[in-house]
Amino acid sequence: MASRNPYEDPDLWRWAGGMEGLPEATTPEGVATPPDWSPIRRGTYDRFDLAGALAPGLLLALLLAFLGSLAADSLAMTLGLEKGPISPVLIAVVLGLAVRNGIGLPKVYEPGLRLCLQRILRIGVALLGIRLSLATVGQIGASAAPLIVVTIASALLLVRWLGRAMGVPGRLATLIAVGTAICGNTAIMATGPAIRAKDEEISYAVGTITLFGMLALLAYPFLAHGLFGADPALAGMFLGTAIHDTAQVTGAGVIYEQQFGAPEALDGATVTKLLRNLFMVAVIPLVAMTAREEDAAPAERPRVQVVPFFVLGFVAMALVRTGGDAWLPASAATGWEMLVANTTALSSWCLVTAMGAAGLGTDLARVRAVGLRPLGVGFAAAAIVGGIAATGIALFGS
Repeated sequence: MASRNPYEDPDLWRWAGGMEGLPEATTPEGVATPPDWSPIRRGTYDRFDLAGALAPGLLLALLLAFLGSLAADSLAMTLGLEKGPISPVLIAVVLGLAVRNGIGLPKVYEPGLRLCLQRILRIGVALLGIRLSLATVGQIGASAAPLIVVTIASALLLVRWLGRAMGVPGRLATLIAVGTAICGNTAIMATGPAIRAKDEEISYAVGTITLFGMLALLAYPFLAHGLFGADPALAGMFLGTAIHDTAQVTGAGVIYEQQFGAPEALDGATVTKLLRNLFMVAVIPLVAMTAREEDAAPAERPRVQVVPFFVLGFVAMALVRTGGDAWLPASAATGWEMLVANTTALSSWCLVTAMGAAGLGTDLARVRAVGLRPLGVGFAAAAIVGGIAATGIALFGS
């Protein structure tokens, strides 16, 4: 005789957890939205999807920027100082490095970190232009140009020769030389296809440049103060010439400004680095034509943007500052000063956030795969560029 107890029915448990009566699950990731959706609904859905992808990394970088500022202010209050003895950028970078290399970072954070390094950083650099007039930009650029030319030429010649002497493949040595001399990872990515570099060679060069650029970001502000502390403008010129990547230069400039209360250093570093970036237009095609390739196939034409958009943005903001200072009436002076101050503060937050993302994006485990000889060439390249920059400024900086 069959049992009348319904709980003894084996089919009953097939539906346990079925959540009958609840709404259907949302569209799974990777599944196309229904075709009957209107364009407005589909566009809104796509924007929600993008926001969801960017939010984790962006919020984590913002959190590090906030913690860096909070820790610096708290330390200043504890010591009874007006300004903290440690820069918020320095704290944010160290926290990012600790999280990435001490705990690890899931892939879900990577889109937001890329946004910080590819968009927010550039916005921050462009907004820095509000601090300077066009006359000041031209004056700094004219002073830095000869040093930039000498530094780039020396680095390209010496680093490529040193790479061959140490047995490093020619294309890898060329990538390290270009990355050190001009614009860090951007120059490497533009030069790699042009000289038919292998993927692992590009990866090794990026890892090497990232490592020594990050070390320079942390150490060079204090070295620059020791060498040129009496003239912050010269310290900024040193930072803009000796450090590899735009993100690292602006980060070092912000550290110097926050650490030593010298905004002239950040201004000098930014203008010098942006001018240095423009040399990609001439140098990378020249390197592609002269590099010794292991195969006879013609090289691809390097894709180099003539003038990066954030450089144009920086110049545009300097033009705004020049026009505002010259033409606004005295009655608008207070509002204009507030606008400049708020724009500068927004730029600072963008840069601190990007530097937190830079720390989170630096995986030191990649460096172990590079090998000792490429690391030796990268260290020598950083030392050559830094030494030439420091010597040139010491001799002719005045």
